[in-house]
Amino acid sequence: MTQAATILRTGRKFDQVLRGARDVFMSDGFEGANVDDIARAAGVSKATLYSYFPDKRLLFVEVAQTECQLMAERILAMVDETRPVREVLTITATQLVAFLTSDFAQQVFRICLAERERFPELARAFYAAGPENGQRQICEYLEKAVEKGELVIHDIPMAAEQFSELCKTRLWTRAVFGIQTRFTQAEIDEVALAAVDTFLARYGA
Repeated sequence: MTQAATILRTGRKFDQVLRGARDVFMSDGFEGANVDDIARAAGVSKATLYSYFPDKRLLFVEVAQTECQLMAERILAMVDETRPVREVLTITATQLVAFLTSDFAQQVFRICLAERERFPELARAFYAAGPENGQRQICEYLEKAVEKGELVIHDIPMAAEQFSELCKTRLWTRAVFGIQTRFTQAEIDEVALAAVDTFLARYGA
């Protein structure tokens, strides 16, 4: 990316565009999101909006990637890798379950599913920013835990995916099918703790 492009994609108005787009995508979905509505929600002109994102797909991708990055940064800020492995995994699982069941993650999932035939790049971009990036970070931690003798894992990528899937137990399925739309912290904690217990029963040293 050139320096000019880097400068263009920072600053107050850029952040306004992302916040406005996030709100509109959340309320109207991808197909229903109107550029005029996004510009209005962001408090910028359509010309300013197009100067950042000439295509609505690019804007959606940026919103999704930004949200995933914020989630990853939040987890990393909370995690102290010198702490016991159970504590680190519990923090990670709790944040992951909360994100997976959030309104944002569910809406993005529905949009990617609905648009997968026409715009497969949307799903690919979200997968790279969310699941793939998350798996990479979990793998990095698991490798360190194995080196310290805290875990015994022969296939770390597989274990990382299993950990993520354990965090989808019960609540994610209910959210996907619209059976339940609001989740208490107690419900999130229950799934996270069960995920960690199961994972450590298989891979604990």
